[in-house]
Amino acid sequence: MPHPLHIVDVFAEEPLAGNQLAVVLEAEGLETSAMQRIAQEMNFSETTFVAPCPDAQGAWPVRIFTPAAELPFAGHPTLGTASVLRALTGGDAPLVELQLRVGTIPVRFEPEGAGEEVAWLRAPAVEMGARIAPEAVAAAVRLVPDDLVPEVTSHHVTAGPAFAFARVSGQEALCRAKLDRERLATLVPGVSLDGLYLFCTETVGAGLDLAARLLFDAGGAREDPATGSATAMLGAFLLHQSDEPDAGFSIRIEQGVAMGRPSLLRLAVDVKASAPEIRVGGRVFPVLRGVLL
Repeated sequence: MPHPLHIVDVFAEEPLAGNQLAVVLEAEGLETSAMQRIAQEMNFSETTFVAPCPDAQGAWPVRIFTPAAELPFAGHPTLGTASVLRALTGGDAPLVELQLRVGTIPVRFEPEGAGEEVAWLRAPAVEMGARIAPEAVAAAVRLVPDDLVPEVTSHHVTAGPAFAFARVSGQEALCRAKLDRERLATLVPGVSLDGLYLFCTETVGAGLDLAARLLFDAGGAREDPATGSATAMLGAFLLHQSDEPDAGFSIRIEQGVAMGRPSLLRLAVDVKASAPEIRVGGRVFPVLRGVLL
């Protein structure tokens, strides 16, 4: 049975940038094994599969696959899928909700600047994990401990996927990092990490706050042009490291620059009485639509 297929660029500031996403609609009849093979065929960081209609609460059931495995949550697939569904259902709804394995994730569309619009997701609960020795983090990306900023401790963080986080000294160290898959697999005992997120305060673009890279293993060492889930976790990580944990913040992060897929991710953290609210935003551009035979 044919399935409608859309490709969009997420966290882009123009078409043919950002992180590519394939969205397969009317996917109810596809077996899990078929979804995995399609994601491998697409070979993007993620491919999503959407049920034919929303559930009783109005949320669209969605499954997310990398070329190697299914994920409970990921940021750019959430924003990109919500944008496709919004366009197909009228194109002006301010809110689209997706039912993922981590629960219901709302995506709100908000104006920004002259005629521009940004999709914002509210992240699921984020859990701070254990501190990681800088020597181990450095070895996992073939750096040395002096490449890391000693005042910022490294941790693993979970929000569905689990990533290790570390701040490096600058662009030179950031660009030099290369994933060691075997060391990543043993970086945190008892925890299966999905990747390692590195960031620094030295940026290529003007007016930005951080530059980042996400290195991960999906049947081989890969790099993600833009990572919304890791950006949400970064919000919790930065709050944990802050001297003012009761103060919220809003920052802009570049990713994917050296890959030729420049991406801009917006991160907003609002500290509330119960728990911090973390939102991740970006623009979405449609690129292609067709039929998956």
